Amino acid sequence: MRSVLIIDDNPGVGEALSLLLSLQDISSHYAASPAAGLALLAREPVDLVIQDMNFTADTTSGEEGVALFRALRARCPDLPVILLTAWTRLESAVALVKAGAADYLAKPWDDRKLLATVENLLELAQSNRDLQNQRQQREARRAALAERIDLHGLVFASDAMLATLELAAQVARTELPVLVSGPNGSGKEKVAAIVHANSARRGGPFVALNCGALPAELIEAELFGAESGAFTGAHKAREGRFEAAHGGTLFLDEIGTLPLAGQVKLLRVLETGRFERLGSSRTRESNLRIISATNADLKAMVAQGTFREDLYYRLNVFELRLPALAQRREDILALARHFLAGSGAQLSDAASEALQAHAWPGNVRELKNVMARAALLAGEGLAITPQHLGLEVPAAASITRNLDEPSRAAVLAALSQQGGVVSRAAQQLGLSRQALYRRMERYGLSDGLDPAA
Repeated sequence: MRSVLIIDDNPGVGEALSLLLSLQDISSHYAASPAAGLALLAREPVDLVIQDMNFTADTTSGEEGVALFRALRARCPDLPVILLTAWTRLESAVALVKAGAADYLAKPWDDRKLLATVENLLELAQSNRDLQNQRQQREARRAALAERIDLHGLVFASDAMLATLELAAQVARTELPVLVSGPNGSGKEKVAAIVHANSARRGGPFVALNCGALPAELIEAELFGAESGAFTGAHKAREGRFEAAHGGTLFLDEIGTLPLAGQVKLLRVLETGRFERLGSSRTRESNLRIISATNADLKAMVAQGTFREDLYYRLNVFELRLPALAQRREDILALARHFLAGSGAQLSDAASEALQAHAWPGNVRELKNVMARAALLAGEGLAITPQHLGLEVPAAASITRNLDEPSRAAVLAALSQQGGVVSRAAQQLGLSRQALYRRMERYGLSDGLDPAA
């Protein structure tokens, strides 16, 4: 049950607040002095503190309240505190709000406003606890994963990548063919290397071939090798990637670009394990694992007849899907700082916000290039600004508003209709509490009220 600690020298205030809170199913503890309040806090877990600013008779300086607030902040830095004051000079209370107090209310208080403030702070505290628990669980999973497998230097912070890597760790222990799918620049080869590094073949070679970077007439020679004179320019015999990857892993990137003739020959090798070099009748064998990657929709290509269905099912025994960088935004700043390591440059807050707001159509590859450029322009020891990033803002973004985005008036109306209780207003607007808090802050409604009203 939610719990509030009331610290006030007037027992009547404690009784009135306790009754008011109990009507909202909020339990309360009462202490008549700062010392008693701090002692109670040491014994009982509470979610919020409502504290007076003066405890000695005929005292209006607020110094006792300041000292109590600082003691509370020292013991529980994240505990929300509401200040109660009965005197007209509010400078000290305002200064404490700037120092981290959640809010201040004048005596006699307005029950409706006090309850709305308490509800919002309790909800925010619960949300923060939930986020903290999620972070702790994620860190525990990441630590367990890092102990269990070689992450090959991969930098990530998102749940989406964590889940993908946990699957990669599972499939790495098998000999199954793996298809890594995802947009260009999202890190498919890195994930393929992680699968190899944690497989029984990690002592063997990891050989990569970009099928989309070769002319169709050279694909067969690259895959299977060629004898001297097999084609124009073949002055000496050369081994193909299947031979080079013997005992290890062959990574075929952009597998969707492989022409149909090449698909037929690749399928035959996967089925028999045997192949011939171009221009040779000698049959060779290679013991390897195939990991392929694509940014294309292979199922759609199968339906269109541009990719063989039997090859698709041979390659896609187990699929690892990499989300675009825009779908794992927790990774953006972690990667950006990684790419800046050693440059001496630091991200400013404004640059961090610009990075997180960008759509990243080029994914991790684009981010790496942007950070290299920004570090060069900013220089060592200087802060990177949005201007150094050189990110384009779509013209439409500056002149149009998402029609699904609630306006300031709509947010204010919902808060008013729901008595200032953020959770109910969020439900009315079809938003999460966190999303509504962000919009309140953007619209200057962070306390739930219109400052111009």
